Amino acid sequence: MSRPKKIIVMGFMGSCPIAGVIWQHIHYVVGLMELGHEVYYIEDSARLPYNPITFEVSEDSAYAGAVLDILARRFGFHEKWSFCPRYLPNPEVATLGIPLNRIRELYVEADAILNVCGSQEFNEDLLNSNRILYVESDPGVEQIKVDQGNKNTLDYLQRHHALFTFGENIGSPEFPVPLHGLKWMPTRQPIVTKLWYQNSHPAENALFTSIANWSTSGKKDIQWNGENYLWSKSLEFMKFSPAPAECGEAFELATDIKNTAESELFLKQNWSLVLPHLLSSDYDSYVQYIQASKGEFTVAKDQYVRLNTGWFSDRTACYLASGRPAITQETGFTKHYGGQGGLFAYSTLEEIVEAVREINLDYKKQCRIAYELACDVFEARKVLGSLLDRAGI
Repeated sequence: MSRPKKIIVMGFMGSCPIAGVIWQHIHYVVGLMELGHEVYYIEDSARLPYNPITFEVSEDSAYAGAVLDILARRFGFHEKWSFCPRYLPNPEVATLGIPLNRIRELYVEADAILNVCGSQEFNEDLLNSNRILYVESDPGVEQIKVDQGNKNTLDYLQRHHALFTFGENIGSPEFPVPLHGLKWMPTRQPIVTKLWYQNSHPAENALFTSIANWSTSGKKDIQWNGENYLWSKSLEFMKFSPAPAECGEAFELATDIKNTAESELFLKQNWSLVLPHLLSSDYDSYVQYIQASKGEFTVAKDQYVRLNTGWFSDRTACYLASGRPAITQETGFTKHYGGQGGLFAYSTLEEIVEAVREINLDYKKQCRIAYELACDVFEARKVLGSLLDRAGI
């Protein structure tokens, strides 16, 4: 690596401080620091913050600021974070952490600004940079919007220096949506594996688990070529609800199923259901839950599956980094990795049963392979070093 770079990570772990979101962003910050870069975390948004304790969305940024301060002290970016509430008429006064005048300077000085999850809206200050990198975690929707002629989406994407996506099949014959000249480069969730590694196995009665948002009520569904592509995971879970009964062992799902008929169906199929609220609001409990699991069984969103995006879950990567094998729905990612144990892809119930059988045959071996896969495929230094190199940073 040449000289250390000044890099800004932008995202929403302050305004939406649920555990999965926090860990997704922390891996970028810590991974870039491990590469020797000078890293700042900045939220500069008109998005109102959410408090996972009170379940309220409001203009009060105190909880967001407290969370970011605690994270910064714990993970080594103390005095290098900011929360700028652009939703207020005078954000200079209300900005927490690094003041707004210094943020403006950093935008000009930064060698790269990572727009994690594509969540950052532009403002005049941010557009003083020509080194903004778009990092898309949810492939399919933006490509469809561009294909449908959405000018706002195209203008937004074109203002970035480079476009990266977790959809590793985007731009290949496996992905059906035309790209209209946009150059999408594949990337994946960086994982700082040392934050997850467990040199021990879970209790003998540990279960295959997962943590999921049950339904988004169709808010992020999108139509393309006469078909509706769904965002919620609920229908995919419903398709494979017989899995634990077919496998002959219980699975557990941390989610909030409000429909009584649906929850009763899962309980009859040998599922254990737990509410995810503690796990969502406490990022340490989130880690402990994953590490105490036998492994992960989960589904992927319909959009990722039917568009064959090659997407892979950042949460599932954390299971692997914890040395926990994972069984997850095929999205086309096996074109790039997996298939040698530790990580099992499925499209049918029969494939789920076979994956559980193989894991149970030599559980310790599958745990080892899972961890080795995480180090080889998702280690933050590798993922982020490649991203910066390909962006020309």
